[in-house]
Amino acid sequence: MIDLSKEQQVGEWKAAPFDPHPLLRNGHLQTLAAAFLSGTKGISLSSTQHIVEMEDGDKLAILDDAPENWSPGDPIVVLLHGLCGSSVSHYMCRIASKLIDRGQRAFRVNMRGCGEGQGMARLPYHAGRSSDLASIIEYVRTLCPDSQISVVGFSLGGNVVLKWLGESAASVPETVRRAVAVNPPADLQVCTEGLATLLGGFYDRHFARLLHEHALETPHWHGFIPKGWSSRGPKRVLEFDEELTAPVAGFASAADYYQQSSAARVIGDIRVPTLLLTSRNDPLVPVSLFELMTLPESVHLHVAPCGGHLGYIGRSGGTDPDRHWMDWRVIDWLTSEKPMP
Repeated sequence: MIDLSKEQQVGEWKAAPFDPHPLLRNGHLQTLAAAFLSGTKGISLSSTQHIVEMEDGDKLAILDDAPENWSPGDPIVVLLHGLCGSSVSHYMCRIASKLIDRGQRAFRVNMRGCGEGQGMARLPYHAGRSSDLASIIEYVRTLCPDSQISVVGFSLGGNVVLKWLGESAASVPETVRRAVAVNPPADLQVCTEGLATLLGGFYDRHFARLLHEHALETPHWHGFIPKGWSSRGPKRVLEFDEELTAPVAGFASAADYYQQSSAARVIGDIRVPTLLLTSRNDPLVPVSLFELMTLPESVHLHVAPCGGHLGYIGRSGGTDPDRHWMDWRVIDWLTSEKPMP
């Protein structure tokens, strides 16, 4: 069991402390405020779109943003969004912009059917599609054969990153140098069941509605939508996964999908230096998940005392250039010159 009063450290790296905004001192406020305080004002990304084919023939879109002075061999970073997100999610754009300012080329992935790739995939994305990430990494390696690669996943994307790093530990390319998973729902069963109890089921209904709307907006998926959903959509994420995600993706049930797709079962096998960043008051991913894990030396766990789920909005005038503490810890980890295993 991990003592969360202390950080599990990798090499000499250590996160700067988080000082939350004085009006956002609980997890729900941090989580909800992040949707409105985008921090994207003034960000302009001139992206090149790549269409990447997956093992089963489905395709997805990734957006490529390179610094003006980027040269072959310079570092690149692959970014994966969370549930109901895309390449234009606020955190994806903010962090891509900050990476570009520091000379790193950023590839923002749209998972199957998301963002610019909507309509390109027959099958929907889900938390276990680590083989898709493997295909993306191979594509990026071919495009930039001399570059070191870092991978960053947020929420559901974080689970995908951890799952890939763990289950493919022996075959992860040597050019993959570092990784980050922010607020990853590493035990999908626990996290999904917990949604029903939070704020009277607010989060559960919210995500179920977004997932249903996304399915309705994607013609390839109309044949998968249960007939009973024509007059009413699913009320819970569990219902969506039981009746659509699991059967379409080839799982026996939602429980089978959660068991096979949760990164918790393979985190112990990760070899790439990885930052696992979460908060003690994340309302969607209980910190107790990480208390029960046995982490390898390659994984650095940092539990912020506050931050909610993908929030981490700090007070102004802090030590970071802006109030988005999460962004700067990702940047710090990826650009640190301190030794790591």
